[in-house]
Amino acid sequence: MTAATDSSRHFAAKLRFETDPSDVRAAQQAGDGFVLVDSRGEAAWRQGRASGAVHLPTAQIAERAATVVPAGTPVVVYCWGPGCNGSTKAALAFSLLGYDVREMIGGFEYWAREGLPVEDDHGVITRAADPLTAPVDGVSCAC
Repeated sequence: MTAATDSSRHFAAKLRFETDPSDVRAAQQAGDGFVLVDSRGEAAWRQGRASGAVHLPTAQIAERAATVVPAGTPVVVYCWGPGCNGSTKAALAFSLLGYDVREMIGGFEYWAREGLPVEDDHGVITRAADPLTAPVDGVSCAC
């Protein structure tokens, strides 16, 4: 096997199992059928979450997934951010149950920093995009 073949397989698999906040938001707006799952604890959920997400802490996935996410429905999971592997643990838990699951890299941190819709128990929170993480004058990074 050549290095090019190895790297092609690696990056293809990475794109198959990972996604990012802007792609998740675009998929939400397109009406793609998936459930966005916030896998953080109750305090984090109450502090703020990606609009459209459902709350299912990682520790409860094995027990409650079937009541929150219908069988056969694709799942995208997130946790705090790139310094946290909670979304990886959540993705593993969903995959062990047979769900088609992707991990949203960057987590809630990058969702919020990109200026995407955030809500808390009081409603929608509007934040400006952080110019270090997202274009402030355009719709996307054009990648």
